[in-house]
Amino acid sequence: MASTPGARRWILTSRATEPLSPARRRWLERRRQEARRLIALEKRFLPLLLSALLPVVVMPLTATRGWPASVLLALVFNLLILQSILTLPVIGGVSYARLRQETFRWIGVVGGLGLWVPVLTGTWPGGLFRAVEMVLLSLFFLATSLRLVRLLARVPRVNGLVMAGAAAGYLHLGLTGGVLATATQVLVPGSFNLGEGASHQLLLDRLTYFSFVTIAGVGYGDVLPANAVGERFVILLSIASTLYVALLVGLLLGRFIASEEVEMLEDDQLDLE
Repeated sequence: MASTPGARRWILTSRATEPLSPARRRWLERRRQEARRLIALEKRFLPLLLSALLPVVVMPLTATRGWPASVLLALVFNLLILQSILTLPVIGGVSYARLRQETFRWIGVVGGLGLWVPVLTGTWPGGLFRAVEMVLLSLFFLATSLRLVRLLARVPRVNGLVMAGAAAGYLHLGLTGGVLATATQVLVPGSFNLGEGASHQLLLDRLTYFSFVTIAGVGYGDVLPANAVGERFVILLSIASTLYVALLVGLLLGRFIASEEVEMLEDDQLDLE
């Protein structure tokens, strides 16, 4: 049963007069500290959105063979990796959380450095190196998408910067799908039929396009899964994109409603005083 304004005032004033236990005070202080850290992170969401948008914009320029294209590809992806590491630090002080953060950081650093190898050598060395590089990038981008969703689920308020973080998460999901599809194609050749553009487009560019077409539900049909591995990949990517949109919209909407109720209760308290 919905509470009336009078009932809300009674709850607020009764809680305000109740003495807090030491354990309750410590818990509230930890919550305040975490909320302050999360609010401080909000300013990093817009740079993350721009760095996630940059590969989508410049990747057609990198979809050629040659040194300038390789340099540009390495630059934009290293920028995105760096911004992802800066935006997603450890919130809690637990030791295993910091271990996860260090593992996350080093996977990103090693994967980013691997993108410079074709710049220095002029081509991708050996199939094994490329497979390992794609696996590392896949792990990093997948971990980034999951960590970003968890971070957005914990933000104490919803504003323009938080919405920029949600948009960055959607772009990151598309890029993650492209990197995962590229790793799948490298590890299991023939998983995707790349269509007519395969002869002149970089594999990562072509499969990133395929990833965004899949998560948008457009399905042009010019790039298609060619075997059971590719089909399962499409199923998982479609489910992940649907869940991302549904869950994140629900979380942000719920957080927005909760913040509105808190402001209303605070206004009622001021009226009572």
